Amino acid sequence: MLALPFSSAIEFSTLRPPIPTELTTAIPMDKINQPSMDVTDIEQREMDGTAAKVDDFKGRVDEIITKVDRLEHRVSEVEQFYSTTEIKQPSTSRNAPILIDKDKEKHVPSMKKLQQDASRREAAAAKRMQELMRQFGTIFRQITQHKWAWPFMQPVDVEGLGLHDYYQIIDRPMDFSTIKNQMEAMDGTGYKHVREICSDVRLVFKNAMKYNDEKSDVHVMAKTLLEKFEEKWLQFLPKVMEEEKKREGEEAEARFNVQLAQEAVHMKLARDINNELCEVDMHIEELREMIVKRCRRISIMEKRKLGIDLTKLCPGDLSKALEIIAQNNPSFPSTAENVELDINAQCRVNQHCGG
Repeated sequence: MLALPFSSAIEFSTLRPPIPTELTTAIPMDKINQPSMDVTDIEQREMDGTAAKVDDFKGRVDEIITKVDRLEHRVSEVEQFYSTTEIKQPSTSRNAPILIDKDKEKHVPSMKKLQQDASRREAAAAKRMQELMRQFGTIFRQITQHKWAWPFMQPVDVEGLGLHDYYQIIDRPMDFSTIKNQMEAMDGTGYKHVREICSDVRLVFKNAMKYNDEKSDVHVMAKTLLEKFEEKWLQFLPKVMEEEKKREGEEAEARFNVQLAQEAVHMKLARDINNELCEVDMHIEELREMIVKRCRRISIMEKRKLGIDLTKLCPGDLSKALEIIAQNNPSFPSTAENVELDINAQCRVNQHCGG
C-alpha cells in the first residue's frame, strides 16, 4: 500500500486516493451562478510562457555547449604544441622549453617578418655559395688543363668504342664537359653547393678506375688526377666548412625564432581560451541563478495531482519513480513492500539538494 500525505501523513488506496479533508474548500452559493474564469485560457497562457522560457533556456545551454566544444578543440591545439615542441637555443646542445612573459612577447618577431628574414638569409647564403663555386672553378680548370685530362673531357663514346657492357658496370656516367655546363647553368638547374661539384669530379675518375683495368693507361691517369684533385680540395675545404658552419648557425637561429614566434601565438591563444572559459563559467552561474529564482514550492493542488498521477502508474513505472526519489534521498525505502511517501518532506530534500 502506498501512502501519499500532502500536508500530513495520510494513507490512501492505490486504486482511488481520497481527497484530504484539509484540501476541501466550501464554495459560497452566491458565487456558483457568477461567470467563472476561463481556466483553460489561463493554463494555456502559463504553458506558453513556460515553453518560451524553456526554449530560451535551452538555446542558451546549446550556445554554451557549442562554445565549450570549440574551446576544447583550441585547448587540444595548445596542448599538442607544448607536448611536441622543444625549443633549442642557438649555440647550445641543451633542449628546454622557453617560457615567454608578456613583456618579452612584445619583442618576438612576427611570422611575416621571419619569412622575410628567411628569404633575405637564403639569398645571402646562395650568393656566398656562388662565390665559393667560382673560387672552386680555379681548381677545376687546373685539373681539366692537365695533360692527362683529355680522356675525361667528353662523355664516353660507348657505341664508337664498342663498350657494350659500360652501362652495366657504370651506374652514372660523368665527364668534365657535363660538370662545366652544370657550373655555368643560369636556368636554376645548376649546382647549388660546391660539394656537389666535388662529388661529380670524383665520380669522373672513379668511373674510369672502375671500368678500366688497374694497369691500363686510363686507370693510371684517372688515379693520378684524383690524387692531385684531393690535395687541392683539402686546401680549399676550410673555406667550405666555414661557410657551412655559418649557414648552420643562421638556420638554427631562424628555427629558434620561429619556435619563439609560435610559442607567443599559442600563449596568446591560451590566454584567450582562459578568458573565454571565465565567460562560460559566468554564463553557467547566471543560468543556475535564473533556475534557482524560478524554482518555487509545489502547491497543495499540485501535490494532490502528483499523488493521483502516481497511483495511475503501472507497477514497473511506479518502481522507477520511487528509485528516482531515492536518488536524492538515500534513506527513502523505495524497495519496501509498503512505502509511505511524504511529498512535503521530499520537496524539502530536493530544495536542499538543488540549493
